[in-house]
Amino acid sequence: MTSTGVADKAIPCLAIDIGASKVDVALVDEDGSVKTRGRLDVASNVDRLFDAVVELVRDTVKDTDYAVVGVGCAGPMTNQGEFVSPLNIAAWREFPLRGRLRDALGHDVFVDGDARALALAEGRFGAARASNSYLSMVVSTGVGGAFVIDGRLLDGDTGNAGHIGHLNVIPGGRLCSCGSYGCLEAEVSGWAIEDMTGRPAQFADASTRQRCATLVGRAVGTLSSVLDFTRCYIAGSVALGYGDEFFDAANKAAHELAMMRYNEHLEIKRSGLGGDGPLLGAAVVGWRGDVR
Repeated sequence: MTSTGVADKAIPCLAIDIGASKVDVALVDEDGSVKTRGRLDVASNVDRLFDAVVELVRDTVKDTDYAVVGVGCAGPMTNQGEFVSPLNIAAWREFPLRGRLRDALGHDVFVDGDARALALAEGRFGAARASNSYLSMVVSTGVGGAFVIDGRLLDGDTGNAGHIGHLNVIPGGRLCSCGSYGCLEAEVSGWAIEDMTGRPAQFADASTRQRCATLVGRAVGTLSSVLDFTRCYIAGSVALGYGDEFFDAANKAAHELAMMRYNEHLEIKRSGLGGDGPLLGAAVVGWRGDVR
């Protein structure tokens, strides 16, 4: 199994996945079994989101015991998730998530970016178990990512390394939620596709799907040359929903740019985690603890 700095502290873990559109909670056992789960819609609770999350946890877990809380949250955030500012949750800017959850739940809480959490889970439970260096991506409502290089998750100065969604792919392109123009997220995410086409991403035509996959592949191919990895695992409703045509086009585009001998065998593959990937990622964050 790939080492990603995981040092299990206790099981089961209360896993909380906070995304742009929903919050999922569950208890997760050491073997990756997900049970006792609940969900809330962010838009319906935006004015009292934190209180709604705590209520969801209490309603879901009830009297079941757990020893640690792991959170995967949209970012950016300060190191270890002390303060989070999810781009698509405007009500949370420099929100003290870790401390508030610790006070409300009375347990140790560990927080990391949702895409970074997914990368940890991919190495422990998913398709990257035999990979020492890889890129883990999500192409869904938003676009996120994280890098595991030489068996360790790359953190960066503030713990935000891996935001591939904000790699510029179209100079002077569409306005992104981060304030820049032409980011990958602004061109291929679910919200971007809906904005461009006037309908949900799953109903995009063939040319839009091709463009999405090609831009993702170019980004992966470029980064493969920079960081020397040959495996990329992608999850998310857009990528997985577009199926083989997405992965075929993304691999073709990636190989047009990954021209070095060391990355000539680059492959872009589906995540091996399935729909529970974000919760598994949050659980690994909890078990991993504060080891950075």
